[in-house]
Amino acid sequence: MSLSRTLITTSFCVLSFTLILLPISVNGVGPLYHFCSTSQNNFSSHSPYETNLNNLMAYLYHQTPSKGFGLGKLGQNQDKAYGLALCRGDVSTPDCKTCVAEASSEIRKRCANNKGGVIWYDNCMLKYMDKEFFGQIDNQYKFYMWNTNNVSDPIVFNKNVKALLGKLGMEAASSSKLYSVGEMEMKGSEKLYGLAQCTRDLTSVDCKKCIDGVIGELPSCCDGKKGGRVVGGSCNVRYEIYPFVSTA
Repeated sequence: MSLSRTLITTSFCVLSFTLILLPISVNGVGPLYHFCSTSQNNFSSHSPYETNLNNLMAYLYHQTPSKGFGLGKLGQNQDKAYGLALCRGDVSTPDCKTCVAEASSEIRKRCANNKGGVIWYDNCMLKYMDKEFFGQIDNQYKFYMWNTNNVSDPIVFNKNVKALLGKLGMEAASSSKLYSVGEMEMKGSEKLYGLAQCTRDLTSVDCKKCIDGVIGELPSCCDGKKGGRVVGGSCNVRYEIYPFVSTA
């Protein structure tokens, strides 16, 4: 399957991010995207902030896998670090642990002394900042991915995508994991598969609001495409014409 991707960014009241585009590895486990704060938001090596951030990464590594989500803050005043990690709802505990470990290691390498960063993989995401962001919808930074192949009847297909993801968004917002997957029968023997998920620091209302927002952006990237996703710092949706999550 051929995939394309693009990025949307706007100004940010806390951190200004710079894009670094990363290739997906052949085995599919590499990062999809990451962002780092600019040099104006750097910390010095061996500083209290670095110590707090290192400890926070270790904390998220141990906290996240058992429930698929973790968040925490460490430090005092200007040296306080805030972070969260989220695994896709179907990912096993061992795979979640592996992904969070990889994410924490890679974001620290790629963002070096930056006080903020976010990185996404297929199986997880990890985000940290020097300002509190918990419970706030992150509409600032997101990226699109899509299958470059087109469907034969885009009007009907797009309608099905919107209906399925809208249903999954409602289910995700009302679930304890803020996560939902499902499928829809289409013409012939074809099926449409979808996913909707939010970070669990959001309320149910804000989760639904976030998902509705990213669904509304699908026409910008994925109109009539056989697969697509909009991924942000607080929620994401994805649809494909093949199963892409574990149902075990």
